[in-house]
Amino acid sequence: MSRSKKKTKIHGITTAKSEKEDKQASNRKFRRIVKQKVTSEENEIPQLREVSNVWSFDKDGKIYNSEMTEKELRK
Repeated sequence: MSRSKKKTKIHGITTAKSEKEDKQASNRKFRRIVKQKVTSEENEIPQLREVSNVWSFDKDGKIYNSEMTEKELRK
């Protein structure tokens, strides 16, 4: 992997590495709500976006940075 590097100069806005824990928690919450609605035989099942707010996750997205060095582009 010594030669692998990013090809685009994009990185996360905040210092969080990933949103894995946030995604797991929101999907668990979504599955729990869906199971409750299915067992109660309700017709309306919510969408994932209705249950969780992606703007409250740790990482706020990605941004292009033209001033990234070669060291920052290494994987």
